[in-house]
Order: sequence, then C-alpha cells, then structure tokens
Amino acid sequence: MTPKQAQPLETLDSAKAEATFFRPHDDLAIHHGHLPHWRQDRVTYFVTTRLADSMPQEKLIEWQSDRDAWLASRGLKMPSEVQKLPEDQQHEFNATFTQQWHRWLDAGFGECVLRRADVRDVLIARLIAEPSLDTWVIMPNHFHALIAPSGKTLGDVMQSWKGGSAFEINRLLGRTGALWQKETFDHIVRSEAQIQHYRRYIAENPIMARLQPNEYAVGQGSKRFKVASALAETFIKKCG
Repeated sequence: MTPKQAQPLETLDSAKAEATFFRPHDDLAIHHGHLPHWRQDRVTYFVTTRLADSMPQEKLIEWQSDRDAWLASRGLKMPSEVQKLPEDQQHEFNATFTQQWHRWLDAGFGECVLRRADVRDVLIARLIAEPSLDTWVIMPNHFHALIAPSGKTLGDVMQSWKGGSAFEINRLLGRTGALWQKETFDHIVRSEAQIQHYRRYIAENPIMARLQPNEYAVGQGSKRFKVASALAETFIKKCG
C-alpha cells in the first residue's frame, strides 16, 4: 500500500522532508507506559516533551484516575483500546484527556527553565539538527514538534533531543539530575488535514498561552520566527 504524502512546504524550504501519514493496514508496533505509543515506519509524529517538574503529582494522579475510570466505564483497560470505540467516543476521549493534559502544561507549572533564552538555544540547536523537523515550539516547560524520522527511530531522535540537551542545560544551570520527564507524548499524524491542524496548533500555542516573545521560541525546520503570529500567518495564507 503506497502511503499518502503531504504536500511539500512551499514557503519554508528549511523543512526538508515530506511527511507520510498513518497507514492502518500496515505493520504497527504498540508500546505502553502511562500513555500508548504507536510506531510505524515512514510516518510523521506530533510529539510533546515536558520538563520533569512541569506537572504536579496531584494533577498527574487526578488525570490518570479520571482517565482509567473513563476507560473502565466503557469496558476498556488500556488507552490504546480507544481505537475500538465509535468515532464520537474517540473524539470525547481526546477532548477530555489529551486536551486537558496540554492545558495544564500551558498553565506553566514548575520552574520553567525553558523561559530562559540561553537554555532554549541549547535545545534549539538539537532540534534543528534533525533534517525531518517540521513545525516546532519551545514553551516555558515543554516543547511540541512535528517530525518524520528517516533511517532512524523516533526513540533515536528523542534521545538526541532530550539526552543531549539535558547534559548541556544542566551544566549551564549548574545542576544535576533529571531535566525531562522520561515519557514523551507522541501521535502518528493521520492526514493532510491533521498535519495542518498540528502546524497551526504549534504556531498558536504561545499566543493562546499569552506568552511574551522573550518567553518562547518557534519555527519550522531550521527557520526561526521572532513571534508566533508570524508563523501562524504563513498557515493562514496557505489555507487561503
């Protein structure tokens, strides 16, 4: 089965790789942690990685308890089983739990060391070294990115981004210990419409969180934008 390809970015030549989408009839590996992780070759992922102190323990316990109760009420044990439900219930799960998770992240819990420009610069250098990097944003306590790994796994990329940046950032801050939360949220992009949705979401994230330009960084591929609204405007023009 030939994977459907996203249209190449016309206005931003630094985003070098064309994306491929989830193929429901091809081989799929599923790994489990607090979240399900689907793996497939030659696809684009939307990923979110947060700092270790970005989610208060009481919030995490509340979220997991509510999620597990929601699943149990529908005869499910694992989040990966949500795909068995009717589409409207899948949307309900996403709206109730995935979106809640991101709202809490945007609330800015923790020390938020990524608010510092010198700390962000360490992470940016790691991000833009990946040739398949698409749209990305670094918020004060987490980052989002679209990526389509080629010749390597998503785990390889995340190890480079998180492992490499953790050592450099800790050295910059004069500290040791865990910088990033171990588990990353990742989602295989399903369609052209969905990749455009995620691009807009990433670009608008600092705007919706009411951040000042000196509190975040945003870009596409190796191209950085001074303000999130400038990146968001490119997607409005493309859709128009």
